[in-house]
Amino acid sequence: MVKLKKLIIACDGESASGKSTAAKLVSKKYKLLLINSGLLYRYCSKLIILHKPKNFIPFLKKKFKKISYKTISNQRLHSEEISNHVAILAKNKKVREIVNKLQIKIIKMNNRICVEGRDIASKILATNPKYDVAFYFKCDLKVAAYRRWKDLKKKVPLKEVRKSLKKRTLLDKKRKNSPLIKVKDAILIRSDQLNKKDVLAKMSKAIDKVLRG
Repeated sequence: MVKLKKLIIACDGESASGKSTAAKLVSKKYKLLLINSGLLYRYCSKLIILHKPKNFIPFLKKKFKKISYKTISNQRLHSEEISNHVAILAKNKKVREIVNKLQIKIIKMNNRICVEGRDIASKILATNPKYDVAFYFKCDLKVAAYRRWKDLKKKVPLKEVRKSLKKRTLLDKKRKNSPLIKVKDAILIRSDQLNKKDVLAKMSKAIDKVLRG
C-alpha cells in the first residue's frame, strides 16, 4: 500500500466566500479529512440557543469533552438565528479556546487534512503543525449574499442576508481574539471571479507544487 504524503491545507475567508465548497472539492480530490471550524462555533451557538445555560463556558466544555466532529457535521446549523448568534459568540476568547482544543486534537491525529475557517493559517495551523498551503477566499458582498440567500432556500429576505454577512465579516476582522486576516503567503481566491472548476484548478496547481517538493 502506497503511503500518502503529509498534506495540511488552511482555508480562510469571509462569510459565504466559497471557502466551504472549495475545501470540500480539494478534500475529495486529495483524499483529505475536512474540518470546518465554523461548524464547531455554530454548534456552540445551537447548544446555547437550545439549552439557555446560565453559565455557558462550563456547559460548552462539558458538551465538547466527548463530542466527535462527525456528530457536529451532521447537525443542521445554517439558520439565520445561528448565524447572527455565532457572530457575537465567536469573539469570546474562552469559547475560542474550547473550539481550538478540539480542532488541534483532531489535526494532531491526521497529517492529511484540510481545515477551513477564519483563523486557520494565522492561528490554528500557524505552527506545530504548520500548514503546507494556505488559501484566502474573497467574494463580492452582492454575490456572496445571493449565494447564501439561495442556500437558505430564499426564506430570509435577500437584504437581511446581505446585512448579516456584512456584519459578520466586519466582526470577524475587528475582533480582538484571532481576527480574520490574510497571512502573507496565502494564495488569494476570488470566488466571485472564478467558477468551481477554475477555483479547484487554481488550488490544485498550488497543492501539486508543494507535493512535488
